[in-house]
Amino acid sequence: MSVMDSVRQLKVQRYEDFVDRCLKPDLVRAIAERDKVFESQKVFSDLRKSIQTLEKNAATSLRTLVNLGSEVYMQADVPDTRHIFVDVGLGFHVEFTWSEALEFISVKEARLAKQIDEYTHLIASIKVQIKMVCEGIQELLQLAAS
Repeated sequence: MSVMDSVRQLKVQRYEDFVDRCLKPDLVRAIAERDKVFESQKVFSDLRKSIQTLEKNAATSLRTLVNLGSEVYMQADVPDTRHIFVDVGLGFHVEFTWSEALEFISVKEARLAKQIDEYTHLIASIKVQIKMVCEGIQELLQLAAS
């Protein structure tokens, strides 16, 4: 094995390590973060639909099941549905009227959609970087074969 071949092998190994240790974990992390935002978006979409259903049916009281955790449910009576508490983040819940809640949800959904776009662009960028490094590795291997 010539000195050039060993230098080429070392470069290939470094590029492969960069992909495995940096780019792939970054990609997995970005996809997981985007999935969390998708989940949050679904929660707010479901809440919006529930409020719209309450408005449409002019429901002022409600009987429902509440998940206490570990899939244990309890029946709950809501005597006045005109005011609801919405988790606004950091463990804080704010009391809203239906219209206030819908306005908050609209703003929140727009922010979540922007976050999803940002994560999608980041994911695409990382995938391009991985592809470019892999193509660089392929070129180095082709040079070695020549």
